Amino acid sequence: MSSKKLGFGMMRLPQLSGEATDIDFEQVSRMVDRFLGAGFTYFDTSWAYHDTASETAVRKCLVSRYPRERFVLASKLPTFAIAREEEVEPLFAGQLERCGVDYFDYYMLHNVNWMRYTQIIREAHLFEHMKRWKEQGKLRHIAISYHDTADVLDQILTEHPEIEAVQIALNYFDWDARLIQARRCYETIRRHGKLVIVMEPVKGGMLVKVPAEAERQMRELRPEDSAVSWALRFAAGLDGVLAVLSGMSNTAQMEDNIATFQRFQPLTEEEREVLDRTARLYRESGPAATADFAPYEAIAPRGISAADILDTWNACMLQPDPTFGAEGNYFSCQKAKRGLHQADRCIPGPAVLADGSDVTELVHQAEDFLNEHTFFQYQF
Repeated sequence: MSSKKLGFGMMRLPQLSGEATDIDFEQVSRMVDRFLGAGFTYFDTSWAYHDTASETAVRKCLVSRYPRERFVLASKLPTFAIAREEEVEPLFAGQLERCGVDYFDYYMLHNVNWMRYTQIIREAHLFEHMKRWKEQGKLRHIAISYHDTADVLDQILTEHPEIEAVQIALNYFDWDARLIQARRCYETIRRHGKLVIVMEPVKGGMLVKVPAEAERQMRELRPEDSAVSWALRFAAGLDGVLAVLSGMSNTAQMEDNIATFQRFQPLTEEEREVLDRTARLYRESGPAATADFAPYEAIAPRGISAADILDTWNACMLQPDPTFGAEGNYFSCQKAKRGLHQADRCIPGPAVLADGSDVTELVHQAEDFLNEHTFFQYQF
């Protein structure tokens, strides 16, 4: 059994130096050849990746070397880089030119959340632009790349039935995360009859090295498979998934991913239980030292619970670069919905559990970190 759902996420391409734009085009070309030769076709880029050089790599390593019908190409309109509607058309035209194509197969609004949806997306009429580009043949499918909770996603899909696919962060760790809500977002997308594009299936590299007990359980069931393979199979086995994007930085990573999909098998119930236990083991190894945040739920003086804060902070601290996790974005968006500014504490006073335990210091440590390390700044 095989699956062709593997997508080449061109976000972390091999580089010749520390400069984001200094891409190793020769190695990328070899990776493109291997990817297409193995029967995969979906490529994902963005204006934001490698400071626009990812789109240049698409032209140099893919478009200039293969017929357009050989591949599916997705790119994204940076909602976070647009201040006025007048900027939209030139930006889109520049992306087509940089990629060297006449159309994108899937074109997305990038990093959609409640704040951007209620501000720039509406003010600059971005969906109207996308519908017009589709009519002109400059894109084939309207999509969004989404970073917020399931209730907001339901509103957007209800108000914009023209959306055909949604890209979300989805992996077995985030499946039941309190703010990322991968399961609830996935179920919302499928309820609206849309396709799912999976990003962060290995959570930015976090799921590459699992806790020792989890690795032992994985090896017992599938001794030849990497931890990455388990994560990819979790995402690819879901119904309605168009592509599972892997940000492959070298040929070794690509070979492992290709092998997973060429011998693809859906997870068994026993294997799903292993991944459930793995997610719990991860959380228990974080600074909050628990996978059960329910006791903190009732502490929510400003509408965001200490449970959400601790779960989100705990997840950040487990990642290879705690300051780069997407969690800070989700947290800031929740604050914005409640009229809070970035530096505001959601739990300003004492945080005491039902059993009388004072957890103020722990909660404030978590919240101060999240306030300091928000990747994208929001308008208020």
